Amino acid sequence: MNRLKTLVLLSTLTALLLWAGHAMAGQGGLVLALMFAVVMNFGAYWWSDRIVLRMYGAREVTEAQAPALHSLVRELAGRAGVPMPKVYSIPEATPNAFATGRNPAHAAVAVTEGLTALLDRDELAAVLAHELGHVQNRDTLIMTVTATIAGAVSMLANLAHFGMLFGGSRSSDDDRAHPLAGLLGVILAPIAATLIQLAISRSREFLADAAGARLSGNPLALASALRKLETVGRQVPMTAGSPATAHLFIVNPFSGGGLAGLFATHPSTAARIRRLEIMAGRHPVSDRTR
Repeated sequence: MNRLKTLVLLSTLTALLLWAGHAMAGQGGLVLALMFAVVMNFGAYWWSDRIVLRMYGAREVTEAQAPALHSLVRELAGRAGVPMPKVYSIPEATPNAFATGRNPAHAAVAVTEGLTALLDRDELAAVLAHELGHVQNRDTLIMTVTATIAGAVSMLANLAHFGMLFGGSRSSDDDRAHPLAGLLGVILAPIAATLIQLAISRSREFLADAAGARLSGNPLALASALRKLETVGRQVPMTAGSPATAHLFIVNPFSGGGLAGLFATHPSTAARIRRLEIMAGRHPVSDRTR
């Protein structure tokens, strides 16, 4: 169901791009915006792993330095059918983890020092399995495509905005379009693109949870880990990095309330735990007890 949801959302995002291109900038503006977005996101896709690892001060750890961690990652990577990724440690007390890399052959898994200190072996294995689920599902590629389209929509809005400010005009073929369409496009299209992009991100998290439960063979261990990560993460916030990278982590390390529904990078932890309990055959615990 989440795979179908991703496909539907991507199709909707593509349709939004085509509509925005026609309504705001015409065919030429659409091509220009898409070219800029592709170039920018190609660079992000190719080099973002090194950028984000450096942003969090992550250092690669060898098997000699972290034999237990390497052993878990190697075992789970074998189950997932992906190459052994590089393993990194992040000097942060908040418990969290993320996977990055442009494809399974160039993947990296990074865990904070707080994660390895907090979780037991089963919980740690489940979290690592979740991250390898992202690698297995090629979520880096999917989110790059999503970002490319959403970025093109935003650029079209900027082009149209500047056109309105400086009195730009559309071609005679487009003059029949109602000017309100362009105004609405400038205001609403980037917001809609962002909402769809975040919805895709939330769908991929559910898929990675399912993959993590399957690869580790222990859905309840992942549920327990998520519960601990959210609780302790609120008490010990992340000190490095940027909210722009929040979607990479297994739980949002920068969540602070506010518009946490539509604009959330992750599903609620309660919803994720419910699904994992259902996978384990356990009747979900009421949210009121959490």
